[in-house]
Amino acid sequence: MTDVLRSRPDTEKISMNLGFVDLGHIDLLVQDGFYSNRTDFIRTAIRNQLDRHSDVVKKSIGRQSLELGLRRYTRAELEAARDAGTMLDINVLGLVTIAADVTAALARDTIASVSVLGAFHASPEIKDALADRMH
Repeated sequence: MTDVLRSRPDTEKISMNLGFVDLGHIDLLVQDGFYSNRTDFIRTAIRNQLDRHSDVVKKSIGRQSLELGLRRYTRAELEAARDAGTMLDINVLGLVTIAADVTAALARDTIASVSVLGAFHASPEIKDALADRMH
């Protein structure tokens, strides 16, 4: 594993707006020791909702033929696809990373479509080159 991948966090930062009353309720639960901080509360709430809907999520993953987890596309892998005349359809629930040494031209020559539910890490040039193929 490269140093670049080791230094990347295994989470994606999001931001959201909450009403003042909801935020106050969260702060009260934190103050009373139910949660260590606001983030702990929000993560727990999200996990509880995901658990509650786990059957629906599993069926949807199967129906959409999604690869689950972390998927890294290397230059060698894309060059092999190009040499074989194969176009890739990227369908991932999780994190997709395109290696830093992949050129925009190589990405366009080998990636037919990109559908990522989660996070897509690639250079701005790769993202621009694939913009019309992203769903």
